Amino acid sequence: MLQTACVLCGVAVALGAFAAHGLKSRLAPDMLAVFEVGVRYQFYHGLALLAFSLGGERLWRSAWAWRAGAAWIVGSLVFSGSLYLLAITDIRWFGAITPIGGVAFLLGWFFAALSARSLRFSDT
Repeated sequence: MLQTACVLCGVAVALGAFAAHGLKSRLAPDMLAVFEVGVRYQFYHGLALLAFSLGGERLWRSAWAWRAGAAWIVGSLVFSGSLYLLAITDIRWFGAITPIGGVAFLLGWFFAALSARSLRFSDT
């Protein structure tokens, strides 16, 4: 998961730079903003995955930790990916896919909370 977190964050930085320098003159301001939302949420969840990855072996014994990581990865691919495609292609139905990624992000945070809860109860 640590390597995946690093890839998610690194790609977010690269796409952010691409948007700022390569797309700024090619996209309408509203579509550039859409692209930047994708970058922001990918980076947020890459950092969340990075923090979780550094949680140690004890954390990763919980199936909830794995589910959280998987949900954040799926969320990044679907949420951010659909926004990138929407911004670049202006094909509006990509926007209909975006909420699926948002649900994956939310599930990831729910699973993360369950993982933390399972750690707390394993201390006793």
